[in-house]
Amino acid sequence: MELRVLDINGNLTEKKVEFNEKFFSKKSYDHSMYLEVKRYLFAQRQGTHKSKERGEVSGSTRKLHRQKGTGGSRKGDIKNPIFRGGGRVFGPKPRKYSIKLNKNTKNRVKKFIIEQKLIQNRIKIVENIELNIPKTKFISELLKSLQLKNKKLLMVLGEKNKNLYLSSRNLEKFKLLNVNELDCFSLLNFPYIVFSENSIKKIHEFLSI
Repeated sequence: MELRVLDINGNLTEKKVEFNEKFFSKKSYDHSMYLEVKRYLFAQRQGTHKSKERGEVSGSTRKLHRQKGTGGSRKGDIKNPIFRGGGRVFGPKPRKYSIKLNKNTKNRVKKFIIEQKLIQNRIKIVENIELNIPKTKFISELLKSLQLKNKKLLMVLGEKNKNLYLSSRNLEKFKLLNVNELDCFSLLNFPYIVFSENSIKKIHEFLSI
């Protein structure tokens, strides 16, 4: 499969990027994709949730009434969970949500998602962009020229570009990442992907499985 590189005005250039048949796998990685998305979402959780149990609540330990003869049930002290302000039964405790997944599996999932986007014709490649100063209007015009205005879009760069990041951070439905920050959840979450020319080589490098 060949993709023509576009300039910043959305016009086709003479440059081409080839994705040979070896890049496309005939195998499905749906379960691996599920595990990777699960790992990513779990990693976003802090796991610092905590509620006080009966032994941690401040209050008297005096028994409220005698065990028998009152006609009511035995309740223990005021910290009993049945009372307002009492301890919580089986409340949340701090824990780690992290799940380990090997690097090879992560890369295979990234490759699989990019394959599907290529087949669906939802990937575009643009020339390397350089900005001397942050300018949001430039990014808006670029998206308009690529016919991706108001579409949910992920742009992937080969290296960090502070001015491009500052130019795009106020745009809705738009996310800017460099290749090293690329994750499977973002690839899935954004229907359209735009790769810069200098990111393609790195994509081939870490996805050459």
